[in-house]
Amino acid sequence: MDSLAGHFLISTPQMPDPRFQEQVIYLCAHNEEGAMGLVINNPNPEITLLDVFHGSNLTIPDGPIPPVYMGGPVETDAGFILYSTETPDRYSVEVKPGVYLSRDSRLLEDISLGQGPKHFLFMLGYAGWGAGQLEGELVDNSWLTVPADLEVLFHTPDDQKWKKAAQTFGIDISTFGDVIGYA
Repeated sequence: MDSLAGHFLISTPQMPDPRFQEQVIYLCAHNEEGAMGLVINNPNPEITLLDVFHGSNLTIPDGPIPPVYMGGPVETDAGFILYSTETPDRYSVEVKPGVYLSRDSRLLEDISLGQGPKHFLFMLGYAGWGAGQLEGELVDNSWLTVPADLEVLFHTPDDQKWKKAAQTFGIDISTFGDVIGYA
């Protein structure tokens, strides 16, 4: 299977794991050793980015403060910044052209000073799969895969991302299970 890095995993109504129901994951890595992605539509109700700035003794930026997302159930104390820019931080990994992933605290400091990327998501934790595990879930119709859309990733309200990610490709995800078949 070709790498799905830079794609969305959209949970289908057949998703057996309640932690991922109506979730959209942006896949950051996918190879023969496994996969890693970040849930992009699950804001954390218990912590805000303001809390993170305060806890890190960073400047509080002007304007609205975006939410902190629950990126997944693995390493929930690890912070990740998924962002779009033309000039990436040197400690970032390019997921696809123009989209980068970083764990560098200096990028968070740049954001607090208003010098970081304009379009970003800050996550705690990630979703991970061992070798062949994601492929098995795809065969079981737990996930729909589509190329990621930056409009959905950075500009769509969280409560609309699940449906909009699928609608971008003409799919009504709420009825997806009614049309699945095998050839």
